[in-house]
Amino acid sequence: MSDPTPRLALVTGANRGIGRETTRRLALSGARVLLAGRDREAITAAAHELRADGLPVEPLVLDVTDPAGIRAAAAEVDRAYGRLDILVNNAGIRTEEYGRAPSRQPLERWRETFDTNLFGVVEVTRAFLPLLRRSPAARIVNVSSLLGSLTTHSDPDSYASTPMFKSLPAYSAAKSALNSWTVHLAYELRDTPIKVNAVHPGYTRTDLNDGAGDLDVSDGATSSVLMALLDADGPTGTYTHQGAPVPW
Repeated sequence: MSDPTPRLALVTGANRGIGRETTRRLALSGARVLLAGRDREAITAAAHELRADGLPVEPLVLDVTDPAGIRAAAAEVDRAYGRLDILVNNAGIRTEEYGRAPSRQPLERWRETFDTNLFGVVEVTRAFLPLLRRSPAARIVNVSSLLGSLTTHSDPDSYASTPMFKSLPAYSAAKSALNSWTVHLAYELRDTPIKVNAVHPGYTRTDLNDGAGDLDVSDGATSSVLMALLDADGPTGTYTHQGAPVPW
């Protein structure tokens, strides 16, 4: 007989945008989802709205830049559930000013960007990895960006070769480093059932890019959901957009 216990998923930065849509889609798939974010009021409201639609969603306070808070959240999930099946590292920020030359972006923008977009992901993953190891088939999804692709940035005909996107050196470098972390962690876990993949959601209309973009959040969440729900034959250590490889 199959295990009747639903998969338990955790999505960071989930009270709005791609994270919220990822939460909704995973809940629709039958997973119980922990909607995580740093603002208790915002995540509680988002979870309430999704529960009103009959979806199994619970709020979880989790600031990815707060190590003590991360440990507390992991301990809370351990006490309540004893395991974790899916971790979607979705939380991210873009603080750099569009149009400014790369060398003129202040160093503090680099530090705060890396604190959330890289170090936060590493810290959250390390804290929840013991719970993921208790799952029969855990999945880790790191939400990257096409701006993390050095191949894309090096192509003068790509959309990244514009003053707008070349003005985001910290964001781009943090996503490149996130891709590297994905490959390293996938290697570490290669002999386990855990699969680790990075995804490019697509240029999606969210608050992060001031509402610009080509895709709505439903399309933007597709890449994360696909990798979160991989079966046993699915890949690990990849970088994809809606299932198609993205050049490193």
